[in-house]
Amino acid sequence: MLRSLEIRDIVLIERLDLEPGSGLNALTGETGAGKSILLDALGLALGAAGRADMLRAGAQEGSVAAVFDFPPDHPGREILAEAGLSAEDDEIILRRRLSGGRLTGFVNGQRAPAEVLRSLGETLVEIHGQHDDRGLLNPRGHRAILDAFAGAAPQVEATRGAWDALRRADAALEAARAQAEAAARDAEFLRHAVDELGKLAPEPGEDEALDAERRLIRSAAKIREDVARAHQALGADEGAEGRMLDAIRWLDGAADAAEGRLEGALAALDRAMAELGEAQVDVEAALDALAFDPGRLEMVEERLFAIRGLARKHSVAPDALPALSEDFARRLAAIDGAEAEIAGLETAAAAARAAYEAAAARLTEARSEAAGRLDAAVTAELAPLKLERARFSTDLVPGVPGPEGVDRVEFRLAANPGAPAGPLARVASGGELSRVLLALKVCLSGAAEGRSMIFDEIDRGVGGATAAAVGARLAALAAAGAQVLVVTHSPQVAARADRHFRIEKSVSDGRTRTDVARLPEAEREAEIARMLAGETVTEAARDAARALLAG
Repeated sequence: MLRSLEIRDIVLIERLDLEPGSGLNALTGETGAGKSILLDALGLALGAAGRADMLRAGAQEGSVAAVFDFPPDHPGREILAEAGLSAEDDEIILRRRLSGGRLTGFVNGQRAPAEVLRSLGETLVEIHGQHDDRGLLNPRGHRAILDAFAGAAPQVEATRGAWDALRRADAALEAARAQAEAAARDAEFLRHAVDELGKLAPEPGEDEALDAERRLIRSAAKIREDVARAHQALGADEGAEGRMLDAIRWLDGAADAAEGRLEGALAALDRAMAELGEAQVDVEAALDALAFDPGRLEMVEERLFAIRGLARKHSVAPDALPALSEDFARRLAAIDGAEAEIAGLETAAAAARAAYEAAAARLTEARSEAAGRLDAAVTAELAPLKLERARFSTDLVPGVPGPEGVDRVEFRLAANPGAPAGPLARVASGGELSRVLLALKVCLSGAAEGRSMIFDEIDRGVGGATAAAVGARLAALAAAGAQVLVVTHSPQVAARADRHFRIEKSVSDGRTRTDVARLPEAEREAEIARMLAGETVTEAARDAARALLAG
């Protein structure tokens, strides 16, 4: 609901504060008083395009601020979240400032582009005039109107969910087919690579281990010759051991004659022989450790080169070959199993399509049933609105499948008996469109609770009983929970209002200005009498005004 509208320095309005309440609010005034200016100003706050000449003459800056109720479950909160804006607990303030020929928008004091203001405005208020094109002249809105009348929100939501599931299933199937097609082109390469890698069977860390073994074998081949020479030099035949044994034998034969002079030497030689024996044991152990199969180096190098060559071929590190082999094997298995996978996805897609078609069929059934009721209800509402010969019909035909079903909906009107029904935009005049719109709104009054609706001279060109019928239906919308603001020249409509505002133009100090004032009950009679009689208000007009107010 619109709580307040504050206008500063816009066109002829210097300062205007409007606080409509719930129910039916009537805005009246003489032609040219500025009623359209007020609605244009509200449009600015709701994101409409503005003009530099909308700034009041002599003013440096103009602004419009509209305050609306904003309960926690209001759909506009999603728009705020997407725009990164915050909201007050129970209200939202849309503001537009005109300065220097530029318009700047704000939501709750935060800068916001016009697109955000327009999106929020669409969730907060409906503005309807004689040439309303947001639901009547544009068939794109007809389906939503029919769904609202049918109470088909659950079926619409189910159809949207089924559509999303179908799109996902189709996308998964298409992706699998494309992947299988691409993989099939690589099948020959993969089979060769898997076979090649399988025969070599490289293991993690094998490259490093083989390289270390190769270095050890090469080093052993060089040092084993020196160790063998040392072993020979220590040996019993021509080496140190044989020489020392000869020395001991020679000294031992001469020891008796030497009278003890050789005992120290013999003892030292005995110790040396023991040390020499230990050295021989260690040298022999080293020779055994450095003993390699002559063909081992060749075998190690061949495998090492094979692993590194395969790694270069596939542009990976040698240690990555085992994982690459597994990946190639998986891809090959996927190719071999693609047919079964695609068959499964085709089954899933077919099931999703069947589910969508079933949901769409239920939605079509609900729409078809509601269309007949809507046609009868709107046609019945048209009779008191001086369109008793008109026939309203809902054309429901197959359309392009989408998230909201497969139906194309268009409202049609046969304005006179025997005349063929045609699209509203072609066969209905401005006044007829206004009354058809009002009839529709009355039929949809169950969905009007909490909405703000503004009707701009919807009663133009009608009077008497027809105007009274228009007023009764606007009052019915208000009674159903909608906040209704109507700009009207009809006393029958104004008399139905819960709040009555008079818009008037005045000239002061050579400047023209537009103001608005809420009329107390005592002054409403005079305003309605003026609307009935014109410039000269007669007692008969006053009596008629009292009768209308008494209702």
